[in-house]
Amino acid sequence: MTPEHPFDEAATARVALDDEGVLTEWNEGARRLLGWTAAEVVGRPATDLVADGSLEPVRELGGDRRGGTLTLRHRDGRTLPVWLLVHPRPEGWLVLAPLDSAPLAPDDPLAHIDLMQSPCAMAVHDDRMRLRRANDSMTRALGLPEERLRGLKPTEVSDQPHTVEMEQHMRQVLATGRGTHVRFYVPFGSHGAITAWLALMAPVTDAEGRVRGVSVAAHDFTEQYLARERLQLVNEASVNIGTTLDVTRTAQELADVCVPALADFVSVDLLDPTADGDPPTQLTPPVTLRRIAHRSVHPDTPEALVRPGDTETYPAESPQATSLLTGRTITVTLPDEEVQRWLAKDHRRQKRITQYNVRSGMSVPIRARGTTLGIAVFSRYRRTDPFTPDDALLAEEITARAAVCVDNARRYSRERDTALALQRSLLPRNLAHTAAVTASSRYLPAARSGVGGDWFDVIPLSGMRVALVVGDVVGHGVQASATMGRLRTAVRTLADIDLAPEELLTHLDDLVVRLSEETGGDGSTGEVGATCLYAVYDPVSRRCSLARAGHPPPVLVPPGGAPREVDLPAGPPLGVGGLPFESAELSLAEGSLLAFFTNGLIESPLRDENAARALLREALTDDAGSLEQTCDRVLHALMPRDGSAADDVALLLARTCGLPPSQVATWDIPADPSLVAPIRKQVLDQLGDWDLSDASFTTELVVSELVTNAIRYGAPPIRLRLIHDASTLICEVSDTSHTAPHLRRAKTWDEGGRGLLLVAQLTQRWGSRHTTEGKTIWAELTLLEPDEG
Repeated sequence: MTPEHPFDEAATARVALDDEGVLTEWNEGARRLLGWTAAEVVGRPATDLVADGSLEPVRELGGDRRGGTLTLRHRDGRTLPVWLLVHPRPEGWLVLAPLDSAPLAPDDPLAHIDLMQSPCAMAVHDDRMRLRRANDSMTRALGLPEERLRGLKPTEVSDQPHTVEMEQHMRQVLATGRGTHVRFYVPFGSHGAITAWLALMAPVTDAEGRVRGVSVAAHDFTEQYLARERLQLVNEASVNIGTTLDVTRTAQELADVCVPALADFVSVDLLDPTADGDPPTQLTPPVTLRRIAHRSVHPDTPEALVRPGDTETYPAESPQATSLLTGRTITVTLPDEEVQRWLAKDHRRQKRITQYNVRSGMSVPIRARGTTLGIAVFSRYRRTDPFTPDDALLAEEITARAAVCVDNARRYSRERDTALALQRSLLPRNLAHTAAVTASSRYLPAARSGVGGDWFDVIPLSGMRVALVVGDVVGHGVQASATMGRLRTAVRTLADIDLAPEELLTHLDDLVVRLSEETGGDGSTGEVGATCLYAVYDPVSRRCSLARAGHPPPVLVPPGGAPREVDLPAGPPLGVGGLPFESAELSLAEGSLLAFFTNGLIESPLRDENAARALLREALTDDAGSLEQTCDRVLHALMPRDGSAADDVALLLARTCGLPPSQVATWDIPADPSLVAPIRKQVLDQLGDWDLSDASFTTELVVSELVTNAIRYGAPPIRLRLIHDASTLICEVSDTSHTAPHLRRAKTWDEGGRGLLLVAQLTQRWGSRHTTEGKTIWAELTLLEPDEG
C-alpha cells in the first residue's frame, strides 16, 4: 500500500499570500475549488478572488479566530461560501480549505472506533493522514470542531514544527503496520508556554488486515513536564552557580541560569558592607543596594535602569523594599494598585516598564545564614504568563542556593583581602638598591585559593654583598601569610649575622619545626611547612653561593648565553628537621641574570612541569629590555590569560654587577703595633687616588682602631681591605681568630674600651662576620655627594 494517495495533493485547497496580499502559491486543490489554474492567478492580488474585494477577513481569520467562512469568486463567475483555515506566516499567510470533509460511511473501518469513552484526546486519520474523526478532548486541544478538522492533515491543521514530526511517525505506522509513541512539545498561546503531549499511534485495519488508517491517542503530561523542567533548572543552578569564590561572578551566574528559563530579565542587587565587612543588620526604607549583575533576553540589557557597580534606591512602597524588610518573596502582576502608586513617583522607571510592556515581577530576598545580603528581581514582558506559586518556589530554591555561594564568596573575599593586605605589608615594598645586583620582582595571588605564603627579598650584606631569597609557605590565607612574615623576619635576622646559606637554612629549619610544634599543640610536626632558596652574591669576587630547602632551583642566563637551571642540591623542605643542607658556589660573569621563583610559576594543570620550565627558559632567552619587562614577559608566557592561577607566584629577577679591581684596595698587616701609622698613611694615599679625601679623617680613625684591635686581640695573618662605590666606603679587617669583639661602656678611669664605641658613632653601621679562616670586622661610611663636599 502506498501511504501517499495519488490524489492527496488535490484533497486540500492550499493558497499562499505575501504580506501585500499577492498570491504566491496555488495548488491543484485550489484549482478544483475555484476553477483557476496557477498560471492564471499567481502574482495577482488575492482581492480579485474575494467577493467583496477585501482581505481584512483573511487577516481576522489569521488571528485568534484561526478559521471562518469567506465568500470567494469562482472562475465561472459564481460566488462560493468557503470555510477557510488561515495560518499567519512571517511573509504573509497560508490559507487552507479541506475539500474532502464528508463524514465516514457506516461501513468504513475507521467509523467503528469508539473515541467518546477515552479520557485522552483521540483522532482517527485515513491512509492519507487526513483526519476523519476526533473526540471532544481532541477538538478542544486543536481549537476547532470536528467538521472543520475533517479532511486536513496535521501539517495543515497547524504550522508548528511538531506536526511535521507527527506526519513522519504516521507514515511509519502506515508503512509497517506497527504502532509507536512519541513526545511532542507544543508552544501554546502568545506567551510561548509549552504544553507537553505523549501521542500513542496505532494502525487501524479492515477485516482483511489491511492498514486503512492511524488512530492517535494524545495524553497531556504538561504538569509532569513542567515539574521536570523545574527540577532540571534547580540541577542546572547547583552545577552552574558558585563555580568560583567571586561575588560578582556568582551573582552573574544566578542571573544567567534564570534567563530565559524563568524570566526575561533578572537583576541581582546586594547591600554594601558596613565598616566591619558584614552586610547591615538593621534596614530602614528607603533601601539602597548596589547592582552586581543582571541578564536579559535582549543583548546589552537595554531595559536596565542602572549598570553593574551603580546603586539603586527602593522606597518603602516598592515590592523590592517590602521583600527585603519582610524576608519573603513578593510577586506582582501588572497593573497593580500599590505598584502604580510607587511608579507615579518614579517616572523614569514607569517609562521603562511601559516601553517594554513588563507584565509581571517577582522580588526574592537573598538570605544566607540568617543574614540578608540583597535581592534578586525577576521580570517578564516577552512572556505574558504571570509568575505562579510554583515559579516563586523555584526562584526561592535557586536564590537560596546562590545566596550561600554569594555569602561564601563574600566571606572568602573579605579573608582574601585581609590576607592580601597582610601579605603586601610583609613583602618588601621596594627592593633594596645595592651595588651587587639590579633586581625586579612580581607577586601574584592565586585566583581561587587566594593569598599564600610566597615571599622574596633582597638583603644588603657587608662587603657590598647581597642575599637573594625566595620562599613558599605551604597553605593559603591569613595563617600562611603570617607564617611567611615570621620566616622572612627570621631570614633577615639570620642574614644579618652573615651565616653561610646552608647554615642559615639549618637555623630556619629549626624555627619551622618549633612553629609546627606550637601549631600542632600536641608535639606533632607537619602543621607548618615551607621551602626556601637562599643565595649570597659577592660583586668583588663575582662568586655566588646558594642552598635550597625543597625549592625549585634558579635559572641562570649568562651574558650572551642560553638559560639553564643551576645544578644545586635539593635539600629537604623546611620543617622536616634533622637533615643537612648543602650549598653550591658559582662564578658569575658581570651581567648574568638569575631567576628565582616559587612552584606556582611552573606547576599548572594546563601543562606539564617540564614544558613550563621550557617556556620559562624561552621567556628568559630574550634578554632585551629592562628587568621589569622581563618579569612581565615571563608571567605572560606562563600564567593563564584569564587570571585563574591555581597557586600564588613569586618571581625575583636579579642581574649581577661587578666591582672593578680599581675600587678595591688590600693590605697584608704585620702583627706589629708600630706599623699602624704607615698603614694609615697608605690608606690616606689610596683615598686621595680615589678622590675620596673628604672621608680621610673618619676613615683614618676607623682603620687605626680596627687594625690595632686585630693586632692586639686577633691572630695573624691580618688583612685590611677598602671597598667603595658611588655612595659607600667599606673598611674591613680580617684575622684568623674566631673571637668576635663587642661594645662595652668604658668607665671614667679606664684607659681603653672606647675604640669600638667610637667606630659605631662615626660610621653608618658596623659588624662582624665569621668565615672559615676566622672573622672579619667591617664598618660602612656614607660618602657625601660631590656637591656636598
